[in-house]
Amino acid sequence: MTLLPRAALLLAGTVTALLATAAPAAAHGADALNGSDYRAEVTAVTPARPELRVRVVEAGARLELTNTGGAPVEVIGYSGEPYLRVGPDGVFENSRSPATYLNRTLAGDTALPAEVDPAAAPVWQRVDDGPTVRWHDQRALWREAGPPAQVRAAPDREHRVRDWVVPLRAADGPLEIRGTLDWVPPPDAYAWWALVTLGALAVGAVGVLPAASAPGRRALAGLGGLLVCGGLAAVLLTVGQVRDDGAEGIGGVLAGLLTGPVWALLVGLGAIVAGWRALTAGSSASVASGAGRRSNVDFVVALAGACLALFAGVTNAAVFARSVPPVPWPAMAARVLVVLVVVAGAGALAAAVLRLHATGRAAVTPVDAAPG
Repeated sequence: MTLLPRAALLLAGTVTALLATAAPAAAHGADALNGSDYRAEVTAVTPARPELRVRVVEAGARLELTNTGGAPVEVIGYSGEPYLRVGPDGVFENSRSPATYLNRTLAGDTALPAEVDPAAAPVWQRVDDGPTVRWHDQRALWREAGPPAQVRAAPDREHRVRDWVVPLRAADGPLEIRGTLDWVPPPDAYAWWALVTLGALAVGAVGVLPAASAPGRRALAGLGGLLVCGGLAAVLLTVGQVRDDGAEGIGGVLAGLLTGPVWALLVGLGAIVAGWRALTAGSSASVASGAGRRSNVDFVVALAGACLALFAGVTNAAVFARSVPPVPWPAMAARVLVVLVVVAGAGALAAAVLRLHATGRAAVTPVDAAPG
C-alpha cells in the first residue's frame, strides 16, 4: 500500500473511531460520573467508630462504607428500613427494601418488584464477601433536572445545596454518616478547547518541515518526546480514575486497570512505545538514509497519536466542562493532563500525516517527471 492511501485510511479510521467512542463516553454517566458540578463530601461518622470508614467515590456518584470491626452495621433505607448490612461475614442486601432497587442506578429509576415492603422483616441476600460496600444514595446526590434556586440566581458562586445524613444501625445503637453537597461553578469549556486547538495546531505545524532534513529529524524526535509525555499523562489519568472508583493499594489499582478503562491504558502505553521509537529514530542520522524507514516511523506516530487523542483524550474531555472530575486530585490537574493527552495525540497525528503526504509526493515526482 502506498503512503497516501495509508494516510487516507488512517484518517478514515480516526473519524470512525471518534463516532464509535462518542456514545460510550456519554453513556458512562449511567452508573458513574464523567464529572459533576456537585461536590459531595463526608464530614463525619457520629458517634465516631475507628472500625468504620466512609468516603465518596466516583466523583460523588457513590458512597463507600468499610467496616473492619467484629460486628455488622446496617445502612438504613429511605423509609427507615434496613437496606444494607456489612461486616465480617460480608455484604448483604435486603430484598424487601425499596433502596435495594432504587440505588442500582444513578438515576434511581429501577422498577420496584412486588416483593418490596419496607415494613416487612428483612430478607438478606449476600452480594459480596468483603467488608466494603458501595452504593448510590439519593440523600447525597442532586437528582433534579435543573439546579437549585440559589444556583440559578448566582451560578458563578459556590453554594451549599444541603447537609445530608445517612442513618446507620449497629448492635449497640444508631449511628449517622454526615456530609455536605455543594454546587461548584463549572469551568469555561470553550477556553480549554481553544487551548487544545492552538496547541494541536502548533504541534501539527512542525509536519511541514522536510522530513529528510536536520530540522525534520529534530521535529520527529520532538514528536516522539511529546507522545511519550502524552502517553504518561493518559496512564496517570487512568490510574486516577481507578483510584476514584475506590481501588486501593498496588494490587487493587492493578485489578481496576485490568477491569476498568482498559483502552485508555493500552493507548497510553502504545503512545509511550511509539513515541520512544520516534524519539530514537529522530535522534539518529540513519533515519535520513531512506524514505521508507521515515514513512514507517511517521505512520506509527500518526496511528498512536490518533488512538491517544480519541481513546484517552476525547473520552475524558468532560473534565473541561465539569468542576468535579472523576480523579482524586484537584480539577485543574486533571484538565491539564487531558490537554496534554489531546494536544500530543492530535498534534502528532497532524504532523505525521503532513510528513507522510510530503514523502509520498517526493516518491512519485520522479515517475511523473520521466519522459513518456
